[in-house]
Amino acid sequence: MERDWLTDRRPTDVMQGLAKGLAVIEAFGEGSLGLSVSDVAERTGLDRATARRCLLTLDALGYADYDGKYFRLAPRTLRLGLAYTRSASLPATVQPVLEGISEQTGESASVSLLDDTEIIYVARASQKRVMAINLMPGSRLPAYCSSMGRVLLAALPPAKARDVLERSDRHAHTPRTVTDIDALMKILTDVAAAGYAGIDQELELGLCSLSVPLLNSAGAVVAAMNVGANLVRSPLPQMIDTYLPLLLKAQASLRPLLDSRL
Repeated sequence: MERDWLTDRRPTDVMQGLAKGLAVIEAFGEGSLGLSVSDVAERTGLDRATARRCLLTLDALGYADYDGKYFRLAPRTLRLGLAYTRSASLPATVQPVLEGISEQTGESASVSLLDDTEIIYVARASQKRVMAINLMPGSRLPAYCSSMGRVLLAALPPAKARDVLERSDRHAHTPRTVTDIDALMKILTDVAAAGYAGIDQELELGLCSLSVPLLNSAGAVVAAMNVGANLVRSPLPQMIDTYLPLLLKAQASLRPLLDSRL
């Protein structure tokens, strides 16, 4: 019988050095242009000596640059993201659909996956910029207050969704942001029943977003798809009336094309 290494792996199967190196790379994704050894040690929980060895290794391999005080990621790290984009079928499958939605609505359309307490964008088409930050594949947003995040959280078993919410940094981005766990769990129940999630200025004032889950042929939720718009152009009730049918049509068209391997 073939061994399932994902569920039956031994401690010795995991390369701790590789895990630490990847943690160091991820430490640069928190809005810093340059980090010292102490910065990386603090962000990763590694001791200074280990953080230093990881950084110097990345520098030696061309994945980081060092000016004698600060380390910065080098362009070579883009190869890591490109490897996913080129090997995964999801971005290529959904991109034409997103472009069609964006052209029809005049708004941005995106697809994301759940990554612990955050969503990560894997594909996007945009006619105009709707947020203060410039979103693109690889961008991250908190799951608890984003429409795609709520769609993905609603697909989890309730106990697991609550665990994610408890570990999330649930601060109020705007006066409308819901941060209470029980209130969020009620919202997730409603999202699961309705089949879509809407956000009305919870992530950023003036921003509304509408999302639906993307299902594979077995009916499992594998990703989320949204349309984001400025409140002045498209308040949430109008988005539900106008854009939800487009999202549901796209959802149905994509279902036969998606499997569990993203």
